[in-house]
Amino acid sequence: MYQMQLLAEMVRDFGYVPATEVLSAAEYKKLYNVELLRLVTRRLDRLKAGQLSVEDLTVKNAVPLLRALRERGLVLYLASGTDEQDVRTEAELLGYADLFDGGIFGSVGDVQNDPKRVVLERILHEIGSENAAGIITFGDGPVEIRETHKAGGYAVGVASDEVRRYGLNLAKRERLILAGADCVVPDYSQITHLLSFLGFTAKGGSTLEPLHGASHG
Repeated sequence: MYQMQLLAEMVRDFGYVPATEVLSAAEYKKLYNVELLRLVTRRLDRLKAGQLSVEDLTVKNAVPLLRALRERGLVLYLASGTDEQDVRTEAELLGYADLFDGGIFGSVGDVQNDPKRVVLERILHEIGSENAAGIITFGDGPVEIRETHKAGGYAVGVASDEVRRYGLNLAKRERLILAGADCVVPDYSQITHLLSFLGFTAKGGSTLEPLHGASHG
């Protein structure tokens, strides 16, 4: 929604569209969602038809990582800038909705209530700000990285190549570092090393104390 607000301002500033035809931020977001959902629907239809697998639609080893974190006792939250119902539907179709026992949160069309910020505030309320070091966020956007950094949690920036679903996106990497990422990974292909680096010694065990929750953006 914030991006759509900026778009509406740009349309007005450039003056190529008559003032009476300039849309509101909500209307531009609706147009964007229509085009986005056409692409998403085509992919999900191919998934249902068996032409694509979950691995074809997710960053490498993303789902195995979620399962590994749950096995080690973390409470998982999913926060996305996509409309909430669409996030839930996609998570259910891809088979990982049940892993997010902390809840699934998406955009509700209110710039003041960014879902990633709201989720972090909710976690801090539940566990207490003094336990913020127990939060780990995995995300490819600066909002969740910046908010986690400000709260005192640990932020893993995911500089993913969204086309190949593995490998490094250098532009993302720079943005994530500037946002305050504590570490940056291109994907989750080295899942064992990543878990060890984060302090997880074995299934059900961790050297990190306390670890009350994780937020995935």
